[in-house]
Amino acid sequence: MIGGNIRSKKKARSQSKAANANEYTTGSSAPRPAERTLERAIGAQVRLLPRSHDLSVSDLAAAASISMGMLSKIENGQISPSLSTIQAIAAALGVPITNLFTAFEERRDCSFVRANQGVVIERRGTKAGHVYQLLGHALGGDVVVEPFLITLQKDAVPHTAFRHAGVEFIYMLTGEVVYRHGEQTYHLLPGDALLFDSGAMHGPEVLIQRPMTYLSIIIYLRNSP
Repeated sequence: MIGGNIRSKKKARSQSKAANANEYTTGSSAPRPAERTLERAIGAQVRLLPRSHDLSVSDLAAAASISMGMLSKIENGQISPSLSTIQAIAAALGVPITNLFTAFEERRDCSFVRANQGVVIERRGTKAGHVYQLLGHALGGDVVVEPFLITLQKDAVPHTAFRHAGVEFIYMLTGEVVYRHGEQTYHLLPGDALLFDSGAMHGPEVLIQRPMTYLSIIIYLRNSP
């Protein structure tokens, strides 16, 4: 009876831990990352590599001596190809077989920047007393994220002609400014935030208290025109 109680308690703790693990989510509504399987990783490389070699799907299938249907299933990660099939595809592409496994081995990278060690870079507006300090950089993927700590110095002047692809998020840290986005203006104080389509003209219009600092995060597709 005692042994049964111990097993019941262990099972209850295990179920409680599983339930708590499911509860630990962020406030974001972003979907879970797609599960990375070896089949999907190989398929991604089989789709990508022929483009860099100017090979059509039919050319690759013929060179590897496999059917178009089989190649399509491999590209979509629907089947687990045999080693001989993978070797045939690699040979047809003229690449080492290991190239077809690189996507599966890809790391989930992270960018870490210590306090006051962000890279100061030249951007539009720097001549007007706008100092941009890059706090990190995107290491890969289809989306570029550029986090900047922006300082408007005492000699800074207004500039409302910024315009670029993507969206931008601003979080006011110090100082006070009237910020323009398109036809609207926003009075920003420390703690205020602004999220907007950065395809419209925008920028600080009235510099009420200088120097000022704010966090600016610019997000856009890597292949944006």
